[in-house]
Amino acid sequence: MPAPKDADARRAIAPVICYPVDTLPGPDMPAFARHRATLAKTGETLVLPRDASCFRVPAGGAFRITSVEGPQVGDLNIWNARDLSERFYSGKTRALHGTHLSTGEQMWSSFPALRPMATIIADTLDWYGIDPFGGSVHDVIGTRCDPYTNTLLSGGQYHACCHSNLTRALGRETGMTLAEAETHVHDVLNVFMCTGFTRDTGRYFMKASPVRPGDYIEFIAEIDLLGALSACPGGDCSAAHSSDEAACYPLLVEVFAPPTGTDWVCPPMNGYDRSHGVAG
Repeated sequence: MPAPKDADARRAIAPVICYPVDTLPGPDMPAFARHRATLAKTGETLVLPRDASCFRVPAGGAFRITSVEGPQVGDLNIWNARDLSERFYSGKTRALHGTHLSTGEQMWSSFPALRPMATIIADTLDWYGIDPFGGSVHDVIGTRCDPYTNTLLSGGQYHACCHSNLTRALGRETGMTLAEAETHVHDVLNVFMCTGFTRDTGRYFMKASPVRPGDYIEFIAEIDLLGALSACPGGDCSAAHSSDEAACYPLLVEVFAPPTGTDWVCPPMNGYDRSHGVAG
């Protein structure tokens, strides 16, 4: 269709932020730093390449994801350990914080709870910022690589996609069947992944992650958490995923717990009354 006469004027209209966060209560980072100093390591899990593992973190505890052998991207799911229906809501987290997360930002849970589940307290890649291509690290854009899209695009059957890895891990951890576990797997935080949107077509892109062995991202658990992390088959996601082509490396998850008797206050459930406009 031909452009209207006022096309340039329409394009020139300034954008507005959909969800201004001026009134959003932010985390008290100095208090978190003091609290973090009281935590003690209670366990660790080495997530093998092209596989996933679960871990549990008590409210007020912390968990750290570290690159240990080579550049590797991880796909992270978290749930309320007491109620798996409350899980990470990447879309709302993206709407509140932006397309990529770093220190001081939070992972928000699904409706109706809509509360912080975890707060990022350290990120050795926070220096990366936004590169000249528009790429940044730790994205909440992509959903996770999955066998359904792979079959749609290639016709193949590949079983080490992050979706399948997370499904198997959750099934092992909970005793659920794969069919049951799969319903709980959700859009992820792409840990260490460097992504963005092309400026000419708006398509989702990935590029080589800047992560190196020793880099880590660390979170405070705002509530009791069950987590699952997949070591993506794309490795550093510099070229391909959903295949065995990329060099892949393990990721280390360390868990830290507060001292016995710590008085940790979990964020309250969202205050919306859920009447949806229908009188009592």
